[in-house]
Amino acid sequence: MSVLSPKNGLRRARRAASGVYPSNARPAAPWEAHRAADDYGVPGSPDWRDTHWPALVRTIEVEGCEITHVDLGEGDGPPIVFVHGLGGNWQNWLECLPRAARERRAIAVDLPGFGNSPMPRENISISFYARILDRLLETLEIDAAVVVGNSMGGFVGAELAINYPARVERLVLGSAAGISSTTRARRPTMTMFRVSGVISSAALARSRTVVARPRLRHVVLSPVMRHPSRLRHDVLLEIMPGSNAPGFMPALDALLDYDFTDRLGEIRCPTLLMWGREDMIVPVGDADEYERRIEGSRKVVFDETGHVPMLERPQSFNDCLMEFVNEAAGGVSVDASARSPEVASA
Repeated sequence: MSVLSPKNGLRRARRAASGVYPSNARPAAPWEAHRAADDYGVPGSPDWRDTHWPALVRTIEVEGCEITHVDLGEGDGPPIVFVHGLGGNWQNWLECLPRAARERRAIAVDLPGFGNSPMPRENISISFYARILDRLLETLEIDAAVVVGNSMGGFVGAELAINYPARVERLVLGSAAGISSTTRARRPTMTMFRVSGVISSAALARSRTVVARPRLRHVVLSPVMRHPSRLRHDVLLEIMPGSNAPGFMPALDALLDYDFTDRLGEIRCPTLLMWGREDMIVPVGDADEYERRIEGSRKVVFDETGHVPMLERPQSFNDCLMEFVNEAAGGVSVDASARSPEVASA
């Protein structure tokens, strides 16, 4: 039997996850993909494939750092700024940007050391990333923004809201790091991520082969997304290069070394938490802790969804995001309990 056969690969993945990943969730089997809701892996609307992205890419210097970002759309309300996670790039938000740009100016950044933003001269830290975001928004003449962050990007967004509260009009934390990432035993977590980095580097050299082979795609990507077979090939090819970024290990060190949980109560802006129930990287219990510590925050949990709900469930993610954004303009409030259990629950 091949080591990449479905049963063997799943068995190895579950054994590797035991006692190492912070979450109790385990990889789904490839044949369990039918359990996901009908919208799982369905592209957002408008479709990002209809946008000419090269014309929207900008590079701007901020405190000696060259920051690559995309900038599109317009509107009267505060812009929406998207911040990727560890191993990510601005393309992680491809399924969200066109929808957001219908109503607001939408910006997605490559943090220094990721995507097309070079490594900074200064040491990477969560506070450094928050400061760079603050200065970027100042340079772009944005007084306040809706900040949306996934994983490490949520960690950075929350730090921005703490240190520069006037800059964050609303905060959306999607599977945000910052709780269990700083309280778990550091050594096994570091080992897991370092091994993942080596595997990612090897896989990137054959990224098209990985994406094209269903069994291999599932083994490589199932720790991050619940059902990789349900996502289209082209979006996977856009996001995979981010896992081989030079900033990966320095950012991982920064993420694991920094604890701001005692300061989360300082966040006063409206906050929405969006999580995948089967997130293997950041456990869904972290959403409960964020909700407990941030006064007035609200939570949406997507069933049969992993660590990147904006890519796995873009339609539902965007619906919740834009409802939340429009509250400031008298729109409806986010009420997860009113949604179908297959879409979201709280």
